[in-house]
Amino acid sequence: MKKSLFSLVMLALPGVAAAGAIDQLNAFLDGTRTASARFEQKVITKSGRPGQTASGTMNFLRPGKFRWEYTRPYSQLIVGDGQKLWSYDKELNQVVVKPMGDALGATPAALLAGSNDLKKNFTLSEDGVAEGLEWLEALPRTNEAGFARVRIGLKDNLPQAMEVHDNFGQTSRLHFSGFVRNPSLPADNFRFTPPKGADVVGE
Repeated sequence: MKKSLFSLVMLALPGVAAAGAIDQLNAFLDGTRTASARFEQKVITKSGRPGQTASGTMNFLRPGKFRWEYTRPYSQLIVGDGQKLWSYDKELNQVVVKPMGDALGATPAALLAGSNDLKKNFTLSEDGVAEGLEWLEALPRTNEAGFARVRIGLKDNLPQAMEVHDNFGQTSRLHFSGFVRNPSLPADNFRFTPPKGADVVGE
């Protein structure tokens, strides 16, 4: 079963204190308007067994616009244009569209692509060091978020990994690579027009 992420990490040199994950995330948000990266996503079931593995690319324009594209093992595109959230399944030729409204605020995507006011929607806490990364935990302040918690691992003020724990005991683990801060991104990256003949649900 397809699982999208919406339905989007520092050890110190010897003798130098490492910046905490929350400080690193704030530094990332303060200095980043656009970003692009590749990602690998692995789903871990409630029983601990590995589920589906997927990969693709992500881009965002803060605040509130993003493009999340799965390229393997299936093709799925998720675009947030600031007003609507579009999810296109190429295989089914189906588009699901929803108003974004304030919904982005309490989603995992908001931790990277949203506004800087994270404390409004999340309770943040330091979550230790593992895999060479400083980790933070983000708990949504609303019960309607659709997930239980998110962990982000940072290094050098960049997100390197993210774990999304849903309300059913399943975990989606993402590792980012090729992270580029403030690239020049075409405006049409964050626009979506349903392909001709596609079944559009939600409008």
